[in-house]
Amino acid sequence: MTHAERQHRFRVALAFGLVYVLWGSTYLGIRIVVEHIPPSVMGASRFLLAGLPMLGWCALRGRSIRLTRSDFWRVLAIGVLLLTGGNVVVAWSEQYVPSGLAALIVAIVPIWVAVLESILPRGERLAGRGMAGLALGIAGLAVLMWPRLNVAGAAGHWQLLGALGLIFASLSWASGSILSRRSQLRIDPFAATAWEMTLAGLVNLGLVLALGDHHRVVWTSRGVGAILYLVVFGSWIGFTAYIWLLEHVPTSKVATYAYVNPVVAVFLGWLVLDEGVDLYIVAGTAVIIAAVALVNSSKIHKAAAPAEPELPACEAQAD
Repeated sequence: MTHAERQHRFRVALAFGLVYVLWGSTYLGIRIVVEHIPPSVMGASRFLLAGLPMLGWCALRGRSIRLTRSDFWRVLAIGVLLLTGGNVVVAWSEQYVPSGLAALIVAIVPIWVAVLESILPRGERLAGRGMAGLALGIAGLAVLMWPRLNVAGAAGHWQLLGALGLIFASLSWASGSILSRRSQLRIDPFAATAWEMTLAGLVNLGLVLALGDHHRVVWTSRGVGAILYLVVFGSWIGFTAYIWLLEHVPTSKVATYAYVNPVVAVFLGWLVLDEGVDLYIVAGTAVIIAAVALVNSSKIHKAAAPAEPELPACEAQAD
């Protein structure tokens, strides 16, 4: 193995470690924020605070931050799918669902990736083991949601809506991940990440104004501290590592962060917020992780398509 290959392996391993651990902790951070700060306000402040300085850093380092018209729409779509449909909806759901359970439901992202890839042109088709994993993932979701289906009254209603919101958020995140992987951008990958955060932050700010959430904010040191943690560790470090991985590793492999994130989130929710861990959560965790393992270990077949050059997102001007 050459020095360059060893260096690349180290970078991949480091990026996976950052995504695995830091993103597991962000569920706790989000849960703390939404105690007093509306999800849309969190989404706007977090991603504008993260995106704008990153754009400035890219400009100072001589990286091009100019977007073509086609790049603008692609970056906007990716940012909204990942950071509005994905992140803000997770925050909304965590108002009603414990942070550990939220991470467990979002763990179905690799399953959504497999489903979407199987129906898209030039997508990746799963073999029998992967199809068994999809079925097992549905069973795991049923186990996790069963107690929410049996809770009477308004509390049960909102818990169920929160769980359904998390399913939608995981679908949105999977869609954004695939779009990012398939997009042929002419801008540096880190600049693209900064634009995704900034544009999604502006969309989230529009939601704040449309919903009137700025009138409901209660700024506390606990909430502000959690937002700053999400900016530094969730956005600057974790999200950048995630986008970098999408450029260098197959999407289905990147999505394996779903193995570790729920374990970290459940542990931190229990340790810090005293969230309960019942038999349904334990059983659902085992079933979903087994399902994700089956999906990611399944043989993947590339769908036939006319030959044409295909560049990963942002590769055109990388480095």
